[in-house]
Amino acid sequence: MARRKRKAPSINSSSSADIAFMLLIFFLITTSMDTDRGLARRLPPPVPKEQKDQDVDIKKRNLLLVLINSNNQILCGDQYVDIKQLKDLVKEFVQNPFNDEHKPEKVEEDVPFFGKVMITKNHIISLQNDRGTEYQAYIDVQNELARAYNELRNEISKEKFGKLFEALTEEQQDAVIKIYPQKISEAEPKNYGDKK
Repeated sequence: MARRKRKAPSINSSSSADIAFMLLIFFLITTSMDTDRGLARRLPPPVPKEQKDQDVDIKKRNLLLVLINSNNQILCGDQYVDIKQLKDLVKEFVQNPFNDEHKPEKVEEDVPFFGKVMITKNHIISLQNDRGTEYQAYIDVQNELARAYNELRNEISKEKFGKLFEALTEEQQDAVIKIYPQKISEAEPKNYGDKK
């Protein structure tokens, strides 16, 4: 009796390509991708054509100049400060609680929910940095400026309404923003000095 040779079963190679494709899709879907993070900032509206050529006259007392040099040192007004001091200096400038003649002038405004209040509505914080400033130092300063405004708004919201600014109605928030409008002007980076 003659023995028949058995054929060895062959592997279907077309299905391995499908499996590799399915694995590729699985790993693409399940792996996490790094996403870009940034500051949440609303850009100012474009300047009208008739206003472009006009210079705005700002009184010196209404302007707080914050400079970051190429060594990441912060000059606030006329003194070098640590990043931890910046928030409190900005709060004091914006608030001007003692009506200091070297800080922003106070103007009486009629604000909904608050009535007539004295506010520093003409204040401006001018932020400038050197081209050699580290990005993290710039972000840290931005965060401290935003924190100063957030704390001022939360303080007056708690005092008047008994809750934080974020928990207020839209009308209440608008009233608080009228008292503490966020006025930060960012100038184009310049070369103040070489990094040492």
